Amino acid sequence: MILAESPRRQRVTKLVNWGHWFALANIIIAIVIASIFVFSSPMPGTGVGTLYLFTNWFGHIGFMTFFGFVIFVLPLCYLASNIRVIKASASIIAAVGLALLAFDALLFNRTGFHLSFHAADLLRNEAQTQISTFGWQQWAYLFLLFIVWLGFQLVLANAIWKRIERFTKYKVGIPVTSFFVVCFVSSHAVHVWADAKLYQPIIKQDNMFPLSYPATAKTTMSRYGLLDLAAYEERKQLQFNPDIHNINYPAEPVYCSVDVNESTTVIVQTDDAPIENIERFNLQQLTNYYSTASSLDGLITTTLFGVPEIYQDSLKNKRPVLLALPTGLGMPVSIHFDESLETSRFSSYRQPLSNEHGGLHLAFLPAATIARYLDEEMLRDHNVIIAQGYHTGSGSSKGTLYSNMALNAQVASTEDIAPTILSALGCDAPVHYYSTGQSLLSPSRNWLVSTSGERIVVFHDGKRTDVLSNGSYEITETATNKRSNAPLNVDLLSRAIMHLSRFSKQN
Repeated sequence: MILAESPRRQRVTKLVNWGHWFALANIIIAIVIASIFVFSSPMPGTGVGTLYLFTNWFGHIGFMTFFGFVIFVLPLCYLASNIRVIKASASIIAAVGLALLAFDALLFNRTGFHLSFHAADLLRNEAQTQISTFGWQQWAYLFLLFIVWLGFQLVLANAIWKRIERFTKYKVGIPVTSFFVVCFVSSHAVHVWADAKLYQPIIKQDNMFPLSYPATAKTTMSRYGLLDLAAYEERKQLQFNPDIHNINYPAEPVYCSVDVNESTTVIVQTDDAPIENIERFNLQQLTNYYSTASSLDGLITTTLFGVPEIYQDSLKNKRPVLLALPTGLGMPVSIHFDESLETSRFSSYRQPLSNEHGGLHLAFLPAATIARYLDEEMLRDHNVIIAQGYHTGSGSSKGTLYSNMALNAQVASTEDIAPTILSALGCDAPVHYYSTGQSLLSPSRNWLVSTSGERIVVFHDGKRTDVLSNGSYEITETATNKRSNAPLNVDLLSRAIMHLSRFSKQN
């Protein structure tokens, strides 16, 4: 008696074979899309880090795509009886899944965080302006683009179905599966080692891909005497992102023009006394202004360079774009210091406080001198910003930003002053080339990140998050300065750290 498979079993076997080939094709497409994550992040800079990057890239994306196939498509091959319905459903699932991956990749490229419930609020806030400008033409274009992508998936599904007998002759299942399994397992194994050794070229890749949770085994290793947790925490404090202090400034060459006929004055207060009679000038006030500098030198550095104080030592031999660009285009630039403030670094720009020329003036003065320096004529002829909020030795303090310009921001820091001034002068170069701040005339985000000592400080939604080098954190309410029980917004923190370290040199 000859035993033969039933027609249903033959159909299911053919559908399962088709599903595996369809999944493989989409794994390749997903890996190509995921290259956006790779090219949006700094390269590891070491052989081991680069090897981990590729194994994690192929292993994680391959596993994530195949897992989606097992959950959503494979059951259809056994349960549904209509082949066309199965192919159409699989094509829709693949089109939606890869479209989400592509959107997540573009979001990561632009903002540094992935799609998640934590990121939903940030995404809504920052996309609100752009989406509000969408007309029916833009929405129709996006819908048409998805239809074209869905059509490609349908064509791919049908093409594989027609050639499935030919494809089954190629015995590639074991080699391909082995490759992705080896990549997946080895990447997690290497990460366990890297996490124990605090090997930064690998650790800093933890948030590169969506839904990525690299393996760690500190507790298990300590249980068997393979890792001293106390020594681990001590090393972790010492290895807090060691490259962040070394800066590549500016990150890209800055090319733009400025209006050399504009006159702008920036006044940064160097003490915490009240400025007498400043209310009489009826200046716009931005009360959510923060200064995180811990010294006067740090205050000057963050103001002129537009980057946090943590980069100060690496900037000693560099010229700030805020000074170099206007000077190179023929605009007069001068810096005014109080007589008690000794600094020789910018002596070539130093001018007497009483000089009356136009152009760009930057003044670092105590409250008493500011009160004498301000007058109606200056406010009439100059764009003026007055930054009040530096407290000697405090490391981080809240103050007020006064201006006769139309500042349009919810929160501001000292790092925002340089891009705001350059924007007011007409420079349209991307701010992230030369600053971690943003132009307060047209802000693109409602949060800010800076540093205070070795802490990373993030301000958002009325809360301040301080993250220490050992990974511990504290959230406080900015209005009351009391501890908050709000959960840590991991996506915002990850994005903030990526934004902060964009100037760090990569070895």
